[in-house]
Amino acid sequence: MAAVVIVLVLAGLLVAPDQSAPVAVTAAMLALQLVHSLPWTRRFRDRYGHWTLAAQAVLLPLGGPAGFLGASILLIAPRRARWPLFAAVVAAAGALHTADLYTCLNAMGNALCQGLLVFALTRLSDLRDELAATRGELAAGSVAVERARVSDALENALGTALSEIIRLASERRPDAILERATAARAEVRRAPEPAPGPPSVPPPGDLTPRTALPIVVIGHLWYPVIAIVYLVSVGPPPALLALYIADIVAVVAVQAHHVRPRPPGVAPRHAAWTLPVQAVLAAAPLLSPERPYPQLMWLAAGGILIVLAGRPWWAWPLFAAYVALVPATLLARGGGALDALVWTAETAGGAMMFFGLALLTHLVYQVREVRMSLAMLAVARERRRIARDVHDLLGSGLWTIMVKADLAARAPGADGGTGGDAGEHGDDALAGIAAAARRTLGDLRAIPDDGTVALSTAEELDSARDLLTAAGVDVTVRWPDDLAAAEPVDAVLATVLREGVTNVMRHSTARHCLIEASRDGDLIRLRVRNDGTATEPGGQRGPGGEPGQGVTNLSARVGALGGTLTAGPLPDARFELSVLQPARVGGDPDRVQAVAGA
Repeated sequence: MAAVVIVLVLAGLLVAPDQSAPVAVTAAMLALQLVHSLPWTRRFRDRYGHWTLAAQAVLLPLGGPAGFLGASILLIAPRRARWPLFAAVVAAAGALHTADLYTCLNAMGNALCQGLLVFALTRLSDLRDELAATRGELAAGSVAVERARVSDALENALGTALSEIIRLASERRPDAILERATAARAEVRRAPEPAPGPPSVPPPGDLTPRTALPIVVIGHLWYPVIAIVYLVSVGPPPALLALYIADIVAVVAVQAHHVRPRPPGVAPRHAAWTLPVQAVLAAAPLLSPERPYPQLMWLAAGGILIVLAGRPWWAWPLFAAYVALVPATLLARGGGALDALVWTAETAGGAMMFFGLALLTHLVYQVREVRMSLAMLAVARERRRIARDVHDLLGSGLWTIMVKADLAARAPGADGGTGGDAGEHGDDALAGIAAAARRTLGDLRAIPDDGTVALSTAEELDSARDLLTAAGVDVTVRWPDDLAAAEPVDAVLATVLREGVTNVMRHSTARHCLIEASRDGDLIRLRVRNDGTATEPGGQRGPGGEPGQGVTNLSARVGALGGTLTAGPLPDARFELSVLQPARVGGDPDRVQAVAGA
């Protein structure tokens, strides 16, 4: 669509009743501008554009459109020199047309508006391609900002708490540890708060709503100024001149209403009457007693395409019928066929120019919204990922600290006195608290950094034995030595094991727990089964807890690698968490959609 609009606008800008440039010069200028503006010639423009730009500069004194050269300068020239050189081209256009004030101002206005329009439409097409090519970079940049923000928040909320727990363990204060860990776990259960305001989005380059809006404003202001200068130079009767000027202002005002930024697919307010009113006012000068003036119909014909952009099956037939009023009226009033043809082409080209201006405004705003949506989506996905990791990884670590603190608090000698073997058990629990706090602190600082925390089933097995044994649970582990899995699969199994053991401690009064793994070809099955479910008398073990998002999070992790997770009570008052997981990751290289046994 962008390429079609560019071609139509470029062709329309070359059609004018006073066009005096040789056909060869005009054709060469158009060909060079197509090289500079079409989406599929961008690489050529970036590599050889300085040569084609020089060729356009040579063609300017021979009658080539100054607006084309101005647009090419804005596209190709070094950034610091673009606008001064563009201003020089506009001034040169006036210097080449000094017959009278109107001719000079008209040439400068054409160069200014045509140059800005062609530049804007070309950059809009480039911007669309850049957005598609850099959407990953955009998301990564937004995620990096969010990670830094969440990292600070987690460090303030949990890092300080874990450091304090390590200090309290060295001071042998299990009651204070339990209180601090309970408060920290409440923080863990809350998802990261969204940042105030929209996410930080890298700047999109030299075409933004801030730069597009002035281009549109200049394009529309130029038209009434030049039209009024022309009418004054023609010198109609004062009453008729005032009527013409009022008509121009009214048509331009309605056009300004039609091109205001609005959501995609939403027509301007009151368009059902503003569009026909504009069409009638713009066509009225065709019946001027002196001579027909079709120029205002540029705006109204463009307005038809703008207002009915969402209904092209109506827009284009109405556009064609409205433009056809020009040759019909001119021929009916005794004009020549060639003159009618030229004015018809100029009306269609001018309408496309104003349609292109409106399209520019809407598409630039849409691109901005798309960029913002991409950033918000990436940030929301990252926030969910962090919340899941915080719950699964830090929550289990803090629960381990709480259980060991509860054991240490109930052990004789926990207050610093002597208690023989029982006191040694309290010392072991305090040492385990410090170790668990350091490990959890490491997990905390790894979560926002790169989204991965290194877990292994071997380490989690040792931790599970230690925690369950310390809590008085008889542990049976059946884990084959040859159970090898790809690193991400091993990490997921370790996460399942960690959360499964935590749930045994939180939601049961288990006396026995079975941890069993087996492998059948490329499929690994992991079970964590316990008795003493929460439905039995006695409730849960440990210092308190409530249902959470653990199983939901685990299902998402397992499913992302092609596995399945089930969790629920068994008929004999036991509870089982079971995972069936491919041992190797296959399918997509980003490991998002794994294929079992690949």
